[in-house]
Amino acid sequence: MLRGLTVFNLTNSKMGKSSGESDSFEAISNTDRKLSWWLVFFTVVLLTCSTRYYKVTEPDHVCWDETHFGKMGSWYINRTFFFDVHPPLGKMLIALSGYLTGYDGKFAFEKPGDKYNETNFQGMRYFCTTLGALIIPMAFDIVHDMTHSLEAAIVAAFFLIFDVGVLTLNQYILLDPILLFFMVSSVWGMVKVSKFTVSGLSFTIKWWSYLFFTGTALACTISVKFVGLFVVLLVGLHTIYEIWCILGDLEKPIKETLNQIGCRSVALIIWPIFLYLTFFYIHLNILNHSGNGDGFYSSAFQSRLIGNSLYNASMPRNVAFGSMVSIKNHKTGGGYLHSHLHLYPKGVGSQQQQVTSYTHKDENNVWIIKPHDKEFTKDVVFLKHGDLVRLEHLQTRRNLHSHDEPAPISKTQMQVTGYGENGIGDINDIWKIIIIGGKPNDVVNTVTTKFMLIHYLQGCALSSSGKQLPKWGFEQQEVTCNSNVRDSNANWNIEENKHNNLPPESFSVYAPGFFSTFLESHAVMFQGNAGLKPKEGESTSRPWQWPINYKGQYFSGNEYRIYLLGNPIIWWTNLLFLVLFVFIFSRNAIKRRRLEGKLQVAQNRIKHKNCNRDIENIPYKFCAPEDKVSEQTHMYAAIWLYIGWAMHYFPFWIMGRVLYFHHYFPALIFNSMLTGEGFYNIIFLTLENQISRNV
Repeated sequence: MLRGLTVFNLTNSKMGKSSGESDSFEAISNTDRKLSWWLVFFTVVLLTCSTRYYKVTEPDHVCWDETHFGKMGSWYINRTFFFDVHPPLGKMLIALSGYLTGYDGKFAFEKPGDKYNETNFQGMRYFCTTLGALIIPMAFDIVHDMTHSLEAAIVAAFFLIFDVGVLTLNQYILLDPILLFFMVSSVWGMVKVSKFTVSGLSFTIKWWSYLFFTGTALACTISVKFVGLFVVLLVGLHTIYEIWCILGDLEKPIKETLNQIGCRSVALIIWPIFLYLTFFYIHLNILNHSGNGDGFYSSAFQSRLIGNSLYNASMPRNVAFGSMVSIKNHKTGGGYLHSHLHLYPKGVGSQQQQVTSYTHKDENNVWIIKPHDKEFTKDVVFLKHGDLVRLEHLQTRRNLHSHDEPAPISKTQMQVTGYGENGIGDINDIWKIIIIGGKPNDVVNTVTTKFMLIHYLQGCALSSSGKQLPKWGFEQQEVTCNSNVRDSNANWNIEENKHNNLPPESFSVYAPGFFSTFLESHAVMFQGNAGLKPKEGESTSRPWQWPINYKGQYFSGNEYRIYLLGNPIIWWTNLLFLVLFVFIFSRNAIKRRRLEGKLQVAQNRIKHKNCNRDIENIPYKFCAPEDKVSEQTHMYAAIWLYIGWAMHYFPFWIMGRVLYFHHYFPALIFNSMLTGEGFYNIIFLTLENQISRNV
């Protein structure tokens, strides 16, 4: 049943040759085919290298997202923690390639256009370019194995070699060439495993090697970007299809199916999960120094980072009136309660001092906890569940305040401001401490206590909406007073706590274990991915624009101009063959349905004849005319390539995050391979059939 990965041969009797003549002829023919394959493969590799490595170190300045991934490579070398929306493997490999080729991690990568000067950036570019170059020989071999057509493989390879979009994307310090390499490696391994399976070579050393290679490639793909999940689903779907076909082969015992399920579960599920966890373990242990991404993570997470104010810190265990504290929103990626000497602009509620949520540590994050009706004394009075308090901003001496004015963005909620002078305000400055799950006389503890701040008059809860303020708010997050007191965004905790009359305790007890940090890292990444918004003036695009090559992306706008855009001839031809595939598939489905009875009769007649079959290439238990089988083989190959394209394209239509042109290139790889198969199936086979009919 694995028809998409096999090819059929004519029987020797139909060739009109004796057994000896046939064996000799087939031996010569196989040798010629192998020689032709190697000659073409060598040509593909030569063309790939000559195009990919040409001027790979030009321009000698930062291009597009090199400013991000080059900088992250530097942080790995310096062991500085940072926040990013992607898993770590791609950036770790960039850092490793730079480190091994002499890069010291000191270049700033501040903005596109910055000159590299004497920086050893070349090694990182060559590394990414090499992985990008390896895509093409693998794609060539994938198409050849799926169709046994050298012509189809050549067309697919040439479409990738001569597309300037693929060429441009693979020449810079980016995650894309790394992602595409591991994605294509996964498909290559999948095809090899299937080839050995239908050849009856399951459970051999080669079969196991390719199976674990596939599992490794899958783990690496999703460890570079979460969109690697698409190829995981593709390989998973194909594996289920293969096992279903094995189950339907009545000549094989049930034990064969169970063994296949067990082996593939180990190599394609357990092994990738182990590798994925390993990559994160390495990531979290390398980045053990405090950096600018600390504030996106919980207080406990930060306590493991060397140089962070919470690392090996000592501070009072309990919070008391008079404590100087930083208050962190308890949601994943939540920021600090923050204020600064800037007012809300005209037309945005009352023009009082701004209160925001800020994800970085700052002196403007510090507040003093005071009793609501009097100044605190030197006596230590612990802060308890149900207490009424005022929160005075240390730097500006204004109190945390709310009133019946709409918030700047979330108009259904109330505005939160800084109000008063020298800590003296009004009754709208009073807040009630409510410990989540607390009871009377429960004391607020540093880090571990989760609480709400309920406004005394309005009854609303202090909340971080997660919405970004405009430039007048320095693009920090909006803080509101939400009448829905059950909103999880209204939960806070004390992170830093200073009090002169309370004994400090070691903070090391809060440091989390690996699995806690692993889960929190993913929660922060998922939230960051969902919240990605375009920067001002940034060129974004929508999925409908990608297949038609509508517009690209600027990589460099200086004296050396680089623009990411595909070759229109290649892209529009790809689009044409996508449409043709749907038409041909529909036609064949109708044709197969109408001729199903006739084919069944023909199979019953043929199965009693003595047919020599190439067991390596034929998964069927019957022989069939070559033209029918060849058409069927190419159709099933096209189906899987089309599924690969669809899985890497259509999910972007439902994504809420900002999208860019480069997101289409994984789908483009499958589209180009599909075009190679379709070009051969439609053009070459049509010509062959026409010639044979004329003869």
